[in-house]
Amino acid sequence: MNMHNSTLGYLENARGEYLMLHRIKKKVDVNKGKWIGVGGKFEGCESPDECFRREVLEETGLTLTSFRFRGVVTFLSDGWDGEYMYLFTADGWTGKLTRDCAEGELAWVPKQDVPELPGWDGDKIFLRLLAEDHPPFLLTLQYQGDRLVRAVLDGRALPVNK
Repeated sequence: MNMHNSTLGYLENARGEYLMLHRIKKKVDVNKGKWIGVGGKFEGCESPDECFRREVLEETGLTLTSFRFRGVVTFLSDGWDGEYMYLFTADGWTGKLTRDCAEGELAWVPKQDVPELPGWDGDKIFLRLLAEDHPPFLLTLQYQGDRLVRAVLDGRALPVNK
């Protein structure tokens, strides 16, 4: 199995909202129709923070000035390559939010409403960890198709709805 490196982050404004990306523009997209944070795959010899900064700028037009590493999520699946995703939150940036993101539509969503949006079941786990201000964590999420079949947080299995 090939493993790829990526980043994902949630920009939080002073109103307690996350900047979310509704993935509706690409024809072939494992995230099609889902709401996720912003981020993407590493390019060249980027570090996780360099990738996150670049992806945020490309997708939002914003330049990060304050962000925090939150954890590493390992995605395993029977339908696509594996992925190590470096998770961040951000609360400072400069620039003007773009209205034309190639990946989908950007929207500010109250943090408490984000878990109710169409998304991956595993995302609800790490969104809860972010809400609880959990220390940096290691989370493994294993999928069969779109179905979450296994979740392991810091070496301990979590219950999943099978």
